[in-house]
Amino acid sequence: MSVPVERTKSGFHQRRWVALSGGVGGAKLSLGLARILGDRLTVIVNTGDDFEHLGLHISPDVDTAIYTLAGLVNPETGWGRRDETWTFMSAIAQLGGPTWFKLGDADLGMHVERTHRLRAGESLTAFCADACRRFGIAACVIPMSDDRVRTVVDTDRGTLAFQEYFVREQCQPTVRSIRFHGAEGARPSAPVLAALADPELGGIVVCPSNPFLSIDPLLAIPGLRDAVLASGVPVIAVTPIIAGRAVKGPAAKIMRELGLEPDAVSISGHYRGLIDGFVLDACDTGQERQIGVPTLVVNTLMRTLDDKIELARACLGFCERLVARPGRAQAHARAKAGS
Repeated sequence: MSVPVERTKSGFHQRRWVALSGGVGGAKLSLGLARILGDRLTVIVNTGDDFEHLGLHISPDVDTAIYTLAGLVNPETGWGRRDETWTFMSAIAQLGGPTWFKLGDADLGMHVERTHRLRAGESLTAFCADACRRFGIAACVIPMSDDRVRTVVDTDRGTLAFQEYFVREQCQPTVRSIRFHGAEGARPSAPVLAALADPELGGIVVCPSNPFLSIDPLLAIPGLRDAVLASGVPVIAVTPIIAGRAVKGPAAKIMRELGLEPDAVSISGHYRGLIDGFVLDACDTGQERQIGVPTLVVNTLMRTLDDKIELARACLGFCERLVARPGRAQAHARAKAGS
């Protein structure tokens, strides 16, 4: 089911835009952006969450983005497909197989076909493009890389693969550090680099995704952070923390365990040197004095589709009013050389 594009007289349609995204929060804002921008939006999605399960290649963040943009996502969870059935999982349970990661019957079709195509030599990027076309999605959804990158969480219960930490252990272990296996040898795909270097690019929006689990894997890939910095357009980040709490997921818990205050100031500090502006929730008015970059104060809690569109419109307008800080890429290069 395709999602209609909101037609406006704004200047947004005269430029192209990039969103860096992962998780449910990223997918929600991507939907708002897609309703305004249509095919002028590229969503670059985290694949550090990808893993192999029951012989299948699972791409949770990519699928959440695609299902959300296609109007197929489960509205109650924010992930998986609506009106799902579970015959496959019942059969797996009856046979004594692992049931900690649930695969719905309709969702299973995505995993089976993706696995089949990847084993036949098709890239994940190509599969996503075809899936978007088949689901009637105008925006472009691109995985951060076609190379294997896997998020690993070091905890008080040992080292866990991301899905073991996030789903099987329900984020209960205490986080000591987070690593991205394979990132150092990975490369952004050609479409990712092309989107970030597009001469019509108007701005880059870092969605309200978990910075440590959803955005850091993208930025850990050599060349991707540099491409963002070299884009020459404003880069803004939207807070995933409101009044000291994460809207969804373990961001606030992880921040406390890593010795950080769970607030928007810490989030903006995490993105220091990358962003030109920050979007703060109205509940945290007053913190903008500590952010360090121009700050937009708006409602960032996206309960309804209208909320998503309004936040997206505010982000685009904020980008249009900002100018990318001169020397941003050069400063990053100097810091990198000195590290």
